Amino acid sequence: MQPGRIPIVILGAGPAGLGAAYRLSRHEAFDVTVVERGAGVGGNAGSFPLAGMQVDYGSHRLHPSCAPEILTDIRGMLGDGLLDRPRHGRIRLRGRWVHFPLKPADLALHLPPAFLAGVAVDTVRKLAPRGRADTFAAVLQQGLGPTICRDFYFPYARKIWGVDPELLEAEQARRRVSAGSLLKMARKVLNAVPGFKKKGGGRFYYPKDGFGAISEAYRQAAEARGASFLFRTTVAGVEAAGGTVRAVHVSAPDGVRRLDARQTLSTIPVSQLARLMDPAAPDAVQASACALKFRAMILIYLLLETAQFTEYDAHYFPDADVLITRLSEPKNYSLAPNPGRTVLCAELPCSVDDPVWRASDQELRDLVTQALERAGLPVRCRVLEVSSRKLSQAYPIYTQDYRANFERIDQWLDGIEGIVTFGRQGLFAHDNTHHALAMAYALDGCLGSDGSLDRKAWTGCRREFEKHVVED
Repeated sequence: MQPGRIPIVILGAGPAGLGAAYRLSRHEAFDVTVVERGAGVGGNAGSFPLAGMQVDYGSHRLHPSCAPEILTDIRGMLGDGLLDRPRHGRIRLRGRWVHFPLKPADLALHLPPAFLAGVAVDTVRKLAPRGRADTFAAVLQQGLGPTICRDFYFPYARKIWGVDPELLEAEQARRRVSAGSLLKMARKVLNAVPGFKKKGGGRFYYPKDGFGAISEAYRQAAEARGASFLFRTTVAGVEAAGGTVRAVHVSAPDGVRRLDARQTLSTIPVSQLARLMDPAAPDAVQASACALKFRAMILIYLLLETAQFTEYDAHYFPDADVLITRLSEPKNYSLAPNPGRTVLCAELPCSVDDPVWRASDQELRDLVTQALERAGLPVRCRVLEVSSRKLSQAYPIYTQDYRANFERIDQWLDGIEGIVTFGRQGLFAHDNTHHALAMAYALDGCLGSDGSLDRKAWTGCRREFEKHVVED
């Protein structure tokens, strides 16, 4: 720490933590330290090399709805390395393929007639008044009708979150389904029609060196301004005295350290943070920390001896008979020059208690190839290599009691000075990368030159964050 400067400690080097490090390192009064348990930056939004190609932790895009200030910064960091790419995916629905984003002609040609008829009937019935919607299922039933819910959203929800849609809180639908009504869905379809398409519709930004290049660019920019990064370092405890956080205790390969902190900005899971506080949280808060649920994810990568598996960047599988939920081909996102090989990334949501969590890479390879065979996408070429990555806290699950548990933790932490939670994990939120960065930029605006937090302003920002809806 540099003498005379105000110590700011950031927990986690995902997009939110990196955005905060970049913004706060502009202030000469601050001494910024980022603590990250991994070997590099990005978290679930990072990338890693596989057989000479950069691959991501799942399928990621930077959406055109990204705030202009953030997009300007990213463009400034990446320059020509930030590609403008068309969306080109497809959904397997009732055994047929439908383009995603949705296109009018494609829907008319490829959707089963019975499905189209069901949607038409649902549209007419939707004109009747409805009651209060207090579950994920009820919100989508009212907004989209039974046909779309039965054939797409409900089976997909069961696979992603491992919970029946009736047992999920309504907020899960509002945060995760951007086309939550037939009118919104119609607008999305019209975006594919010339003359109707809104700016950015059907396109996305993607770095040519993998999605993690965004995180790496933020790290480099923050370091250039004086921010420090501690990798392979875990948080051992957050020390508070007199109702104010004073320091963060960390454990690194070279031993345990105490980091003084005027403000500790945490992007780690809020439930984990509650368990790290010293003095310990009250029993009720500890119980709520244990009650918050996360869905795990296994990412299975197949290196194939072929130039391209399909022309599509991503495939979506809502059907219960196909175990994986999404298949992406990174080469189709970044136009990576590797003529004889490509990589597939299959996403398999699960619980850490499921037997599949302990499956070997060879077993996971067989699971993926069998799933693709079932979906009509057989792997005909040689599989050169298989690798997997396991994310124990990929998605927050909004069970019916999640709100009460999160608010109990949040309110207790709010009563302690010098600690702020933000980001996807810190706010137990379903957000895109551009949302996480927006939180970081907003937090920068709420910190005074002395490191104090403008609580009123931050509360207003938190209300805006609640309006975030995940972009598909």
